[in-house]
Amino acid sequence: MMTPLLLLPLLLLLLYLISYSGSSSISVSGLKGGNVTLSCGSEDREIVEISLYSLSKHIPVCEERNCSGRVCKEGSCDVIIKDLTYSDAGKYFLHVYYTNDQREVERLMLEYKLHIHDEISVKKAEDLKLDVLLTNADKVERNSGSGWIVLWRRGHGVSSDGLSVSEQTLIIHEFTDTDTGSYRVLDSNNEALITVTVTDWKENLSDTEEDKTDDSEHQHYWMLPVGILVLMALMVRTDFLIFRRRHRDNLRGD
Repeated sequence: MMTPLLLLPLLLLLLYLISYSGSSSISVSGLKGGNVTLSCGSEDREIVEISLYSLSKHIPVCEERNCSGRVCKEGSCDVIIKDLTYSDAGKYFLHVYYTNDQREVERLMLEYKLHIHDEISVKKAEDLKLDVLLTNADKVERNSGSGWIVLWRRGHGVSSDGLSVSEQTLIIHEFTDTDTGSYRVLDSNNEALITVTVTDWKENLSDTEEDKTDDSEHQHYWMLPVGILVLMALMVRTDFLIFRRRHRDNLRGD
């Protein structure tokens, strides 16, 4: 059972969300596996404390100089989230407590919308698996070229027989060229949480270039001895012609 001390921050957050509803939020985006910064824009203030929340919980922020955790403070009140995953997408609320000119502690409240981007490649005829059915996901759409079509919706399931769901994974069976493109995950407010660009898997260009380099090196290795043999054959032929000419001159001299 949650103790009153643990319950208090969540109650304060709930009151904050009610009073803060309808206010503008700061849109931020990051690549899956990368980092993103929630900038507080208050570097010139004397910061007393910062607190970070998502819609469901309080998020501890490491404030040490060399943090090893995923969520760390940078500067006076910026927050960095490292090694982004799909589940990091959504809303965040940063409370910044600072001292004003009258030496009184005031609170600055900031709201962020974090959008995660990703790129993946899939081989034809294989299954495309998107682990994007988060607790705050309402629907998944694909850009068909003529508009966005709904593939999955909470409470309704998938939209066709070529799709299925396994826990938090949306599966597109037997991937084809028509399945390439952009997929996006939206919340109940129709705001984007995740966008995934899916392409047809092809041989890595660097591997191809490496193969070409290897081929050219092999070509160089076998061309070198062939060139030496040709040169030796020319030298032998030249020596033979000189010898025959001298022999013929000697016969004439006799």
